[in-house]
Amino acid sequence: MKQNSFSLIAVTTVLALALAGCGANTASSESSADTSASSSAQTAQEITITDNYGEVTVSQPVQKVASTDNRTFEVLDAWGIDLVAAPVPLIPSTVENYKNNPDITDIGTHREPNLELLAAEEPDLIINGQRFTDHYEEIKTLNPQAAIIELEPREGEPLEAELKRQVTTLGEVFGKQTEAEQLIADFDAALKRAKDAYDGESTVMAVNVSGGEIGFIAPSKGRTYGPIFDLLDLKPALEVNDSSDNHQGDDISVEAIAEANPDWLFVLDRDAGVSSVESAEPAADVIAANAALANVTAVSKGNLQYAPKDTYTNESIITYTEILNDIADKFEAA
Repeated sequence: MKQNSFSLIAVTTVLALALAGCGANTASSESSADTSASSSAQTAQEITITDNYGEVTVSQPVQKVASTDNRTFEVLDAWGIDLVAAPVPLIPSTVENYKNNPDITDIGTHREPNLELLAAEEPDLIINGQRFTDHYEEIKTLNPQAAIIELEPREGEPLEAELKRQVTTLGEVFGKQTEAEQLIADFDAALKRAKDAYDGESTVMAVNVSGGEIGFIAPSKGRTYGPIFDLLDLKPALEVNDSSDNHQGDDISVEAIAEANPDWLFVLDRDAGVSSVESAEPAADVIAANAALANVTAVSKGNLQYAPKDTYTNESIITYTEILNDIADKFEAA
């Protein structure tokens, strides 16, 4: 009888321990599930930014990114952002990680884009702008699942502020605030250098070379260089009535350039930035070969500043930083 009592106590003890163990395991499982759910909640977040159309909510982290805005390619590449789709012909040749990447779906140029290919990639973020601004509504309609951001510089706003706004906003979206701040600091430093180096008196003209022809880039509103006149308070060698922001520049005779006799000539080689015209005559050769310009002060003294070759299909804040630093170099050397 005594032995049976001991046996019963032993069995009871084993069962109690087993039940206690099950309770501990259940509590542990519930705790792990709670931690996992909490972790998922922390991972799946949203931020709200403001673009040209208002407030846009972007889920974090961004998984699939597409960009049609060629101002962004160099910046996104520098930040290590992968793209699922882009207008590959508009990607500057200098941005090799994108230009030669078979994993990026080519949606064609703005003239005849295949926006269905863009939609087929199902991006959760599309950065629209520059040459694709006219396609915004169609892109939005075809991609209801995506947050669409457009940060194209707005008309009437200072270009430098708009370039900074773009990289600041993208920095928030991709968690690259420090990198964005560095791009802005580099730009500001280049701008200060160029301002300090300009003598305030020398006259400046900007031109665009395309297809062997020289076009006039109007101060303030002409392509690329127009805003630089305002940024540096440059003294224009020539101002033309009814000038435009035409991508090929305004029609002007070389004789008019020679008569204006600028002390400095800033040159945008449009063809150098377009892969379809790689065989075009370089802008430097066009300027050097033109007899009517031989005695122009800027040419005879070698006061020529050429934009980076990829400028026409780039025009990012990085491009402008490079241009301003080169202008500073030229002014300082003179």
